Amino acid sequence: MDYLGIILRLIVSALAGALIGLEREHKNMPAGLRTNILVCMGSALVQIVNIEIFKQYRGITDVDPARFGAQVISGIGFLGAGTIIREGASIKGLTTAAGLWVVACIGIAIGNGSYFPGLLVAFLAYATLNLVKSIEKRITKRSPYFEVEMRMTNVPGQLGKLGKALGDMKVNINSIEIKENWKELITIYLNLYLPVNLDKQEVIRKLMCQDGVYSIDQL
Repeated sequence: MDYLGIILRLIVSALAGALIGLEREHKNMPAGLRTNILVCMGSALVQIVNIEIFKQYRGITDVDPARFGAQVISGIGFLGAGTIIREGASIKGLTTAAGLWVVACIGIAIGNGSYFPGLLVAFLAYATLNLVKSIEKRITKRSPYFEVEMRMTNVPGQLGKLGKALGDMKVNINSIEIKENWKELITIYLNLYLPVNLDKQEVIRKLMCQDGVYSIDQL
């Protein structure tokens, strides 16, 4: 492999990582532009070195040309795990973690000289992060499942009143998690199942009417 080929692969990998990184940076995600560029470019470098080692020691000793790439794929999981955050009943950062894994795969492909599949996946990943989100929102809007985060006063009988209000609307509680902020204030995470034709905003409005409720956020 000549120097021009190496430079081309590293530059293309940096651009592919930047394409996905720009989208993540725009949405203020933990792994943004720089992280995605470095992951993609580093993966490409590993694959380039892997190829050179294979060529150098081929016929002398047994060398697996896919070994380094496999280590990158498994190792990127540690970096992706750092972007996953659990907030109450919700988990955030899974898309960013998956994006880093895909970026690493793209880097390996480009580092191997497979420009077409690598760049195609980069554009498909960018389209997925942008276009599929709007479709996902439409599906979620129609979904009967509903998650909310409530902040309310910590006094006896609050959960009973909350359960009665939801029962009157025929809303099922799938799961509930309570987090004590202070002695007088608690945060409640609810996973709800709404009946057909019941609007989610109507549920929030009626819950806000309950005594002691300070705020409600849809997750």
